[in-house]
Amino acid sequence: MKEMSKEEFSRAILTGIPDVLPQPKPYEETVNHAPKRKDVLTESEKVLALKNALRYFPVRFHAELAPEFASELARFGRIYMYRFRPDYKITARPIGDYPCRSRQAAAIMLMLTNNLDDAVAQHPRELIVYGGNGAAFQNWAQYLLTMKYLATMTDEQTLVLYSGHPLGLFPSHKEAPRLVITNGMVVPNYSSKDDWERMNALGVSQYGQMTAGSFMYIGPQGIVHGTTITILNAKRKQQSKGASGKSVLFVSSGLGGMSGAQPKAGTIAGVVSVIAEVNPKAVQVRLAQGWVDEVFTSLDKLIPRIRKAIHDNEVVSVAYQGNVVDLWERLAQEDMYVDLGSDQTSLHNPWAGGYYPVGMDFEQANRMMAEEPERFQEEVRKSLRRQVTAINRLTTRGMYFFDYGNAFLLEASRAGADVLNETGSFRYPSYVQDSMGPLYFDYGFGPYRWVCTSGDPGDLAKSDSIAARVLERRIPTAPEDILSQLEDNLHWIKEAGKNKLVVGSQARILYLDAQGRIEVAKELNDAIRRGEISAPVVLGRDHHDVSGTDSPFRETSNIYDGSSYTADMAVQNVVGDAFRGATWVSLHNGGGVGWGEVINGGFGLVIDGSAEAERKLRSMLLWDVSNGLARRSWARNEGAMEAIRREMACVPDMVVTLPHVADEDIIKNALNL
Repeated sequence: MKEMSKEEFSRAILTGIPDVLPQPKPYEETVNHAPKRKDVLTESEKVLALKNALRYFPVRFHAELAPEFASELARFGRIYMYRFRPDYKITARPIGDYPCRSRQAAAIMLMLTNNLDDAVAQHPRELIVYGGNGAAFQNWAQYLLTMKYLATMTDEQTLVLYSGHPLGLFPSHKEAPRLVITNGMVVPNYSSKDDWERMNALGVSQYGQMTAGSFMYIGPQGIVHGTTITILNAKRKQQSKGASGKSVLFVSSGLGGMSGAQPKAGTIAGVVSVIAEVNPKAVQVRLAQGWVDEVFTSLDKLIPRIRKAIHDNEVVSVAYQGNVVDLWERLAQEDMYVDLGSDQTSLHNPWAGGYYPVGMDFEQANRMMAEEPERFQEEVRKSLRRQVTAINRLTTRGMYFFDYGNAFLLEASRAGADVLNETGSFRYPSYVQDSMGPLYFDYGFGPYRWVCTSGDPGDLAKSDSIAARVLERRIPTAPEDILSQLEDNLHWIKEAGKNKLVVGSQARILYLDAQGRIEVAKELNDAIRRGEISAPVVLGRDHHDVSGTDSPFRETSNIYDGSSYTADMAVQNVVGDAFRGATWVSLHNGGGVGWGEVINGGFGLVIDGSAEAERKLRSMLLWDVSNGLARRSWARNEGAMEAIRREMACVPDMVVTLPHVADEDIIKNALNL
């Protein structure tokens, strides 16, 4: 990658779409690429896809670009415009390196480029950040135009992105968001996976995941924290049955952009973790990163290693480079007790690289996916049925299995696997139902994060100290029902620096409620004003949060009043954040469990030490959490009812409609039940 001076980098950004065609770029075999997408377009739709792609470029380029883009469409199933990938290294540079007329826009450029850093993104050349198809943009022309718009906009303009496409700059005002993003927002009847394949191939829509298409991804650190909390709570459930004195064994799958957090989280949580992964490149990334301690390609060698780790009470992370179905079936055959089980393959995307069937290697599966899609789908279904059969055998021995929000149970049920109980519901809980929902979301705790735009690790260390101080101040007087949440997060923030979790930007994540988020943000803002932190800080969160996401199979799976399929909360969240001071907002179809299964919203807020920033953070962060608390309270979730009452006691202007809880016997008598 070409090394550029700051001035050369600025010129490259300000160029946007170049006036002279750059030379074609070679296909880099050593980079982790997205799998070929299946051929879904008719001949007339392929004509339309080429027209759609060429509209980014002057007509004089079309004769040369048309056959090139047609070749990409045929070879990859998408038009990525590889030729236009920048020559500079895409990474989160210090905020002062970005050309800008708006400091807020420069912060957005920092976050955007962090998403596409080779060290952060799952398939960086295809602009895929994580989850197999979670994209920042559909093609490189969109990236170039967006960066130029951000570099030239003022604080009285707003940039609008339609599924990665920069619609343009529009006059607004200083209080308005600088950027408004939508991804995959389609008419509801056209939200099937096949609809996504077709619209994405046409270049008119994209799957933005949660933080991929909203420029708030901070690498795997975010999911490391959430997974650590989840494993800790699952471990407590098992240990409450009676401590064995041996190590707790956790088995799962996936070492990709999100799932790769599992071995690191397992180590922090103090367990033996065994994670299967079919992609050798993904395994090597996690090994080189130090997030996996050991790699095995043979089950005959892996099984004795697991036994030894348990016997010796080790804390170790092990990768099995192979298919997870083989691993589960072997464990079921062995006289071995597995404490905890889950799955983090990208089953929101089962037909395009999110899940690989057993009985073939990685390359064979990729070929079948593209060349024989119907056969590939049937092989995936067979594998899911086999995987569930093995898991069911292990749970009868006492294993606690939970769905980790990747649509595993949903797709397994669609494949005909034995995952339903007598009532027609899933026999295994979502991790949100069992732990994150009742313990965290219902009390307003969620994945709050911040990024130090200076790029200085010293600034991040100061921010860690500030967050720890806020937690330490709260713990002595905290209500009993949120004490463990505060203590777990204090442990996390004190250990975060030691665990070397930073990949890309100087970022940190911490699960906090509204009070904690506001207090940490205010103290960060004060530190910037005093010069103790040297540059602005970006506040944000994962959409996987109290208010950000309506997802009946994950975030709202513990809402039982019949409203879990409604999406008012996520939409209201984004609208409310926008007029309360957010620097940018995003609304997505999809994220986590898949296109058509969820609506989620996110934000970014730049704080710079000013009184204006403090006013915005107080107003916006309060709404960002209390919106979801109020909805969860109305659903009669006991923790949320208590949490929103406490919030109203602290905020006199907040008046929330509370439910009157009916007596079950009165209801049954009325219905003659």
